[in-house]
Amino acid sequence: MTKRLEGKVAIVSGAGSVGPGWGNGRATAVLFAREGARVMLVDFDRAAAEATAATIRLEQGICEVAELDVTDFGAVSAMVEQCQEVFGRVDILHNNVGGSLPGGPEEMTVEEFRLQLDLNLTSAFIGCKAVLPVMKQQGAGVITNVGSVGGLRHLGHDHVGYSAAKAGLVQFTRQLAVRYGPLGIRCNTIIPGLIDAPLLEHRVAKQEGRHNLAALRTEAKVRVPLGRRGDAWDIAYAAVFLASDEAKYLTGTEILVDGGLLARSA
Repeated sequence: MTKRLEGKVAIVSGAGSVGPGWGNGRATAVLFAREGARVMLVDFDRAAAEATAATIRLEQGICEVAELDVTDFGAVSAMVEQCQEVFGRVDILHNNVGGSLPGGPEEMTVEEFRLQLDLNLTSAFIGCKAVLPVMKQQGAGVITNVGSVGGLRHLGHDHVGYSAAKAGLVQFTRQLAVRYGPLGIRCNTIIPGLIDAPLLEHRVAKQEGRHNLAALRTEAKVRVPLGRRGDAWDIAYAAVFLASDEAKYLTGTEILVDGGLLARSA
């Protein structure tokens, strides 16, 4: 590792994993630590976050765990204050929390749709609302929001709440980039494609109308130009790049990590 984040402090939401293995948040948090950052691991599942923390500490990294609901502004604000008390600053906010429910307006309840907006979009708004005053005072900071190809295209499955939220997340990030760029704060979106992470097995494959796990993996061989699904490390390396000074002139943009999926016409 080149220690590209040496001396930085990062907050990673969704830093655990929904099952054994490497989810996007866990891989990103561990890679941040390997690159020299001190990391605040945020997750509603403390055991999952502690598993990430154990890996970081085993590798001599530094981290803290915060168990909370990222849609609760009071809890998120308290976590940011804790991060400042423990580490002295906040340099990076990585908003990674998300999840989809299947269905369109006829199948979903109004409450389900609102919950999808809260989980996938309002959570990022809350994280930014809590962190931006700190970054403004520092005169520097990086915010990276994790979107989805589902927010840019219809990929054959109806999940209108998730898609609407992830589409909104892209424009939300661009708005922040324009407003806060003059203050030294960069804001970008990572757009994952078909990723093979624990989420695929423990949630996506169990959704009504979706294929089984084997079929979901086979699907990528046909749909993705690179012929396979990506993994959590593909997302993590994009996150490290955006958080580092190597991306010091990147803001208000999106990085597609999709193996060429959206470059295809079908």
